[in-house]
Amino acid sequence: MPPSRSVRASAVALLAVLLGALLPATAAQAASRTVQGGRLDWGIKSSFQSYVTGPIAQGSWSLTGGAATVGGSQFRFHSATGSYDPGSGAFQAGFSGGVHFVGHKQAGGGNELDLTISRPTVRISGGAGTLYADMVSKERGSGRVTTSSQVPLATLGLSGINMKGGSTPIALNNVPATLTSQGAGAFAGYYTAGTPLDAVSLSVDTKAPAAAKPSKSPASSPSPSATKKKETAGRFEDAAVDWGVRRTFREYVTGSIGRGKWTLAGGAQDGGAVFRFPEGKGTYDAGKKKLDATFAGSVHFTGADGLDLELAGFAVRTASGKGTLLADVTHGTTTDKAVPLVTFAADDLTPKSGLAVLTEAPATLTAQGAKAFGSLYKAGTAMDPVSLAVAVDAKAELPALPDLGSEAAPSATPATQPTGTPAAQPAAAESGFPTSLAVGGGAVLVAAAAGVLYAARRRRTAHTT
Repeated sequence: MPPSRSVRASAVALLAVLLGALLPATAAQAASRTVQGGRLDWGIKSSFQSYVTGPIAQGSWSLTGGAATVGGSQFRFHSATGSYDPGSGAFQAGFSGGVHFVGHKQAGGGNELDLTISRPTVRISGGAGTLYADMVSKERGSGRVTTSSQVPLATLGLSGINMKGGSTPIALNNVPATLTSQGAGAFAGYYTAGTPLDAVSLSVDTKAPAAAKPSKSPASSPSPSATKKKETAGRFEDAAVDWGVRRTFREYVTGSIGRGKWTLAGGAQDGGAVFRFPEGKGTYDAGKKKLDATFAGSVHFTGADGLDLELAGFAVRTASGKGTLLADVTHGTTTDKAVPLVTFAADDLTPKSGLAVLTEAPATLTAQGAKAFGSLYKAGTAMDPVSLAVAVDAKAELPALPDLGSEAAPSATPATQPTGTPAAQPAAAESGFPTSLAVGGGAVLVAAAAGVLYAARRRRTAHTT
């Protein structure tokens, strides 16, 4: 039987007592800190996801702005920015990325259900918490489209949790969320105010204000003549290509069939929804829009079903408005060099502010690429988009990869997922597992009113979601 509200309140109260006793007395005097890097995991409402993709709505959802998926039904929003005051416990963190839901296709085109939720922000003050988000929704029945910025979408069940005195990372796990009246309106009328939503989890890094950096001496920067020479020579020494392969492939690898993982090496980075292959070098002709570049890093997929696929030696070639992403493909002990995996449109690579950038260009699997994936997908299948950034000016900086921050300790017991279906009336009562809070690298986990303390702070080395 799900825990009652009184049991949950007792568990949260116990958490607050333990947390208050364990934090150093001087922590409350710490200076305000900046939130920089981190993620928020939230399924919004799992039953809504099922409704959208089910036999009634017959729709789908797609990710925007670098959002990713984690687990079976959660969306991951990245690159937290904000502030945290250890003295008062005031906390604010905004996250990047969004989710676009569509369903109920109309005969004349378009969808009756069309809802986008993006840029979630969590604000906590005085023991109360609210999740805000940008929302674009088409109202049920009338079809009127409304665009709203930072709607107070859900209230967060933080009663009894003491946010004072933390350092880094700060994590809130499985926090109950309830739809607000403003959120119900922005949710296009599919749910009423007071409806339980999926629990919210977040983990963010915080850091103290940085000391002023000494100015660089003139000799530390390249001379204008050197920069000009590098540009006119047509060579570049700094570039990156971002590609997530295919979202459903990543989910297959880590799902119940693949039961596997992926491992990055050689400097490759995991951005949640994409992998970044850095240290690009090569030549670029702006006039002809022709590029030939090689990149560092590799990604190795393995699974219990026998999957053993490594992609390395990435390269990008563009000419006549068309781009190709190539890689060395290794199955077990057999390697095929420079396999053209996907093609993509590369019409506009004109440098701006020293950068030639291509953002989320739709990518299509080649016949050779289909073979590389063991014919799991047919040639012509839409793969994850390709993003490319080339610094043609020595002073230019590449766009940042989505920042997921430090990994916080997971809860010992997962939260129960809410149930229910969209309806004009409030959904049946739904309950979540008690919250857990990690502050300052320590985690206090509450499971049915039992508390356990353990320390954890580790950087992500491989994506296993």
